[in-house]
Amino acid sequence: MATPIDISEQAGVRFLHFGSTWVQGAMRIARPWNLELEYTKEMMASLLLRDEARWPRKVLLIGLGAASLTKFLYRNYPLAHLTIVEIEPAVVAAARQFFKLPEDSKRINLVIADGVEYVFNTDKKFDLILVDGFDEHAQPGGLNTLPFYQACRTRLSDEGIMAVNLLGLCRGVMGGFAHIHTAFEDRALMFPSCESGNTIAFAAEGEQIKISLDDMKENALLIKEKTGLNLLPTVARLAQAKTCLNDTLIL
Repeated sequence: MATPIDISEQAGVRFLHFGSTWVQGAMRIARPWNLELEYTKEMMASLLLRDEARWPRKVLLIGLGAASLTKFLYRNYPLAHLTIVEIEPAVVAAARQFFKLPEDSKRINLVIADGVEYVFNTDKKFDLILVDGFDEHAQPGGLNTLPFYQACRTRLSDEGIMAVNLLGLCRGVMGGFAHIHTAFEDRALMFPSCESGNTIAFAAEGEQIKISLDDMKENALLIKEKTGLNLLPTVARLAQAKTCLNDTLIL
């Protein structure tokens, strides 16, 4: 049965729903390229961890939603090629009609398929994999399994990072993170939960990430100047949570 798609608007923001009040995506109508929901900004904290002047070049997005992450990367990282895997054709249609999904076959490869099957079957490598796929009950299904995360690891480049939205897991956030932690052999961490309740996990492959909070703050200032995205609150929460030993993030 096809997923029911609903669109609502409030205070200048357009929302995507899957047959319930649960928000699956959002866009501020006056600023369609900006990231509206807090957790989408948090997923972009991956940009703090590599040399963002040349990274990422190849991105895999699993779950399209309101195309927020797609539009942000497309607009602000013109050298990046984006592969988007979305299982539900109605979501793609809604993103095009209501959320200004760009039409650019040279830079955007839109695949209507199951994200798990795509990762298992592709031989492509990606610098950044963003996993944000949920059904109408806010469950990720096969996207939250050890074999899937292991497969994601094999699809990452030598500077690869994976970011996963762990909201709504039936066994809790820690259960989902345990799969990621195992798949990446400890090269994984969870950022402190943002106010929306979402927890974003990051995992890395290849070259070790070792970056001080001061350098992350400097990177955040550069990204804010370039894109308008303010990741300084994320860095501040990392500092407050004592997540980083000796004020250095190692991944």
